Amino acid sequence: MNNAYCYETIIGKITIVENGVGIIRVNFGEQIPENTNVFETPLLKKANRELQEYFNGKRKSFDLPLVPQGTEFQQRVWRALQAIPYGETLSYKDIAINVDNSKASRAVGMANNRNPIPIIIPCHRVIGANGSLVGYGGGLNIKEKLLEIEKNGRCTSWTSEI
Repeated sequence: MNNAYCYETIIGKITIVENGVGIIRVNFGEQIPENTNVFETPLLKKANRELQEYFNGKRKSFDLPLVPQGTEFQQRVWRALQAIPYGETLSYKDIAINVDNSKASRAVGMANNRNPIPIIIPCHRVIGANGSLVGYGGGLNIKEKLLEIEKNGRCTSWTSEI
């Protein structure tokens, strides 16, 4: 049985879900999946602590067991996302090249969009070929704030609109 718990963060509520082995989802907002216990396990507490440290500019990488569910191609893309260094960005084309399919930029975009563990699997580090911020499940304003944390070690522009 999966367990989930909702936490208040600087970017709003985030729900973290684990399956007893690892983190399987991070949802923006208070979104508890069906057939899930609302129970704060030690793993969920650790994930929240690491996310809070990240938001405060104190953590550059996560030390959590991750169990994202997806196709083999999605898994390859998500591993490539995890290889993007903190504070850096790559384009969809760069990721396509990294997964040995240089013509798969659109498919990379779809896999990026389906990332079940945003922030921890840093899909926010993927930008358009022209350097523009494009698409983010939590909204472009949150993507911008996450990139600002990674650039400056903190975000100076949090507002109530997040």
